[in-house]
Amino acid sequence: MEHAMSENSCQLCAVEKLTFEPPPIYCTPCGARIKRNAMYYTMGAGDTRHYFCIPCYNEARGDTIVVDGTSIPKARLEKKKNDEETEEWWVQCDKCEAWQHQICALFNGRRNDGGEAEYTCPNCYIQEVERGERKPLPQSAVLGAKDLPRTILSDQIEQRLFKRLKQERQERARLQGKSFDEVSGAESLVVRVVSSVDKKLEVKQRFLEIFQEENYPTEFPYKSKVVLLFQKIEGVEVCLFGMYVQEFGAECQFPNQRRVYLSYLDSVKYFRPEIKAVTGEALRTFVYHEILIGYLEYCKKRGFTSCYIWACPPLKGEDYILYCHPEIQKTPKSDKLREWYLAMLRKAAKENIVVDLTNLYDHFFVSNGECKAKVTAARLPYFDGDYWPGAAEDLIYQMRQEEDGKKQNKKGPTKKTITKRALKASGQSDLSGNASKDLLLMHKLGETICPMKEDFIMVHLQHACTHCCILMVSGNRWVCNQCKSFQLCEKCYEAEKKREERERHPINQREKHPLYPVEITDVPADTKDKDEILESEFFDTRQAFLSLCQGNHYQYDTLRRAKHSSMMVLYHLHNPTAPAFVTTCNICRLDIETGQGWRCEVCPDYDVCNACYQKDGGIEHPHRLTNHPSIAERDAQNKEARQIRVLQLRKMLDLLVHASQCRSPLCQYPNCRKLHARACKESECHVPRCRDLKEHLRRLQQQSDSRRRAAVMEMMRQRAAEVASNAG
Repeated sequence: MEHAMSENSCQLCAVEKLTFEPPPIYCTPCGARIKRNAMYYTMGAGDTRHYFCIPCYNEARGDTIVVDGTSIPKARLEKKKNDEETEEWWVQCDKCEAWQHQICALFNGRRNDGGEAEYTCPNCYIQEVERGERKPLPQSAVLGAKDLPRTILSDQIEQRLFKRLKQERQERARLQGKSFDEVSGAESLVVRVVSSVDKKLEVKQRFLEIFQEENYPTEFPYKSKVVLLFQKIEGVEVCLFGMYVQEFGAECQFPNQRRVYLSYLDSVKYFRPEIKAVTGEALRTFVYHEILIGYLEYCKKRGFTSCYIWACPPLKGEDYILYCHPEIQKTPKSDKLREWYLAMLRKAAKENIVVDLTNLYDHFFVSNGECKAKVTAARLPYFDGDYWPGAAEDLIYQMRQEEDGKKQNKKGPTKKTITKRALKASGQSDLSGNASKDLLLMHKLGETICPMKEDFIMVHLQHACTHCCILMVSGNRWVCNQCKSFQLCEKCYEAEKKREERERHPINQREKHPLYPVEITDVPADTKDKDEILESEFFDTRQAFLSLCQGNHYQYDTLRRAKHSSMMVLYHLHNPTAPAFVTTCNICRLDIETGQGWRCEVCPDYDVCNACYQKDGGIEHPHRLTNHPSIAERDAQNKEARQIRVLQLRKMLDLLVHASQCRSPLCQYPNCRKLHARACKESECHVPRCRDLKEHLRRLQQQSDSRRRAAVMEMMRQRAAEVASNAG
């Protein structure tokens, strides 16, 4: 490598220019991804930046374009090409004056004290240690994953994981005829919960209107949690795995009561060692499975009755949690992903953590055999970002259009719809306005879900009543002494006793099977979380974390980048008041250190570093530039800095408390409205712009969900076409 190096090469990797993956950008009105090298229009900054693809721009006739009900003059939009490239940042050693990529050097630009911090490169550092001029810093000098707060949940998952890894290694050693230390095992693993906050899920309006007479809940309270796994690889902690979960407790109303939704799961392929476990699967799969089983076990102990998993791989070019995966890591097809989950659930079933496995369609859409539960959309669990609530809104909209006759004039064959007569013929008696809409919605949803029903996995942590399908948490469950799968709750058992002999279980058989009681003793009366609230602005939503990583180029596509990205993620977690993003100079394109730049008072995105300002004096720019405020950070280990950070955190918490109660449109705090919107749980809040900001965040999530649903439907269409082609 030395021979290949030039004076412009990085001293550590011998490469000159390395560029980051450009972050994906999406059209604000239609949600479509704007392709590389395509033209687009843009305006705004930060959280409220808008992008417009060329078709949406052209479709907006006249001189304005409408976003969230607001008309924006087209003249204010800037036309750009999606071809920008960002080069990896550099840092110069103060000893040997050699230049290195910040990522190669694991350099944290956020601790650079306005460019004044001394930097010693790894080569000079080692030489100084060898000469006795410097003592190596202890591992505890830098706050890492182990220093993040522990919780009951993280402890339970970790303890289970370490115990099972030890058992697996012992068994592998025994089979290979070696001692425990002679076989390799997974080392330096840390599991942490980095976000645990209370949220409210608002029920979508069209769906709510169908069940307005039945007092269907307008919102569902839940706890959102984020769990991460770190492993120390070559001396550096790397974030390998993450999952977002939604916990709807005993206090939540039906149909979400005591249910858990595994909303997102993601991993990157850097786990060490790359070997097979004694079970025949990759050791990393063994570890990820154990984390999930540990979480299900924790949920069962807390009193949750079921967990729901939508086995849906990410779209090509999109990420769920960790930004920019390695090229060697292939995205699994839905059948492979589904089997991955089912293999984990079969292990959990052997431990009696999982008592039954079914799917959304079979459990809620089909009323056959001895099931007596009403087929209604009001029984479906309603989760944030799940497939069917969004699909239901689309279907209800289509149903209304069909009712209004708007589709009758369109060319081409119209899709045949189910009629009230057909519903009556199928045995439905209540066909009043909303009841028929409910049945029609279930019919259409069923048609959509049925071809991919196996992807909507329902995990029962407690037993379900065969008649009413409710998961039993108290009293007795009455079990058939011959077909053990048949069991009734106490209410259905009392109703069963009153039935005529021929209508009792098993139906259509002369010999009736007696039922015996099994007392339900191990389900807590409530699901109260004993862990404290853990707030993290960066992990509040999956989109917020992705935005942090995309905006700062925290990529996971190579191990060197994954190390640096994980280091920076840990820095943000340990320094919650530090700014999320670093500003870039519009002239030299280098990052501007805190307090070392100048900002335009008119243009939202125009910043210049000190060096360029002193060179040009800001003359090139037509507007006045003002100096950035200086909030110079001190080293994390500095005692004074720790005290300052505690004060900053207290101020931040005071501001959050203030923001949650503030009603003033002229508040002195500049971030009051933004913080308020993040913390606000009121659906009908009157704080200025609170609803706007919430609506903006909701729209981003809605667009992501829509793209996901559209991709699933396209996949199903292609699958059906393949089947038809093979049959032909």
